[in-house]
Amino acid sequence: MISPEGNPYMERSRLRATTVPIASTLIGSAMALIPVIATEPIVPPFGLMMLLAWRLLRPDIWPVWAALPLGLADDLLSGHYLGTAMILWTIAFLVLEWVDQALRWRDGWIEWGVASVGIVTIAIGSWALSQPSGSLTSVLTVIPQTVGAILLFPAILRITAALDSWRLKQ
Repeated sequence: MISPEGNPYMERSRLRATTVPIASTLIGSAMALIPVIATEPIVPPFGLMMLLAWRLLRPDIWPVWAALPLGLADDLLSGHYLGTAMILWTIAFLVLEWVDQALRWRDGWIEWGVASVGIVTIAIGSWALSQPSGSLTSVLTVIPQTVGAILLFPAILRITAALDSWRLKQ
């Protein structure tokens, strides 16, 4: 009998189980590199949405500190000030840990509501942290991006569920 350690299929599935959540979140963050000409931010934060979807779908795959390197990658890919996503995503993970303890069961609507609150809060936090002193930019500029992200989140959650099913397939 072949031991699981020597089985190349087990090694491949372990690698896939580890890399798919990270890669999908990084690809979501890289969506900010798509050239869109607009006067206000309209492309939803796909990296954040993938991060929230993975965290809500599988809370056990990432420790709380995993938000730091993923936030760093998002800051580098999206062009935010360095540390913006690192701080906000880590706070989001800490709040989601608390939500996991407070809510005993969740359904799709609650997941959508939790993600919506997270998306709005992080959008406002990103706006606040990226304002130079004396800037007159209104917080209303993040509304189209935030509304788009909230409306797209159920689709992102379904994509994440499909990726999760594929990553766990033997």
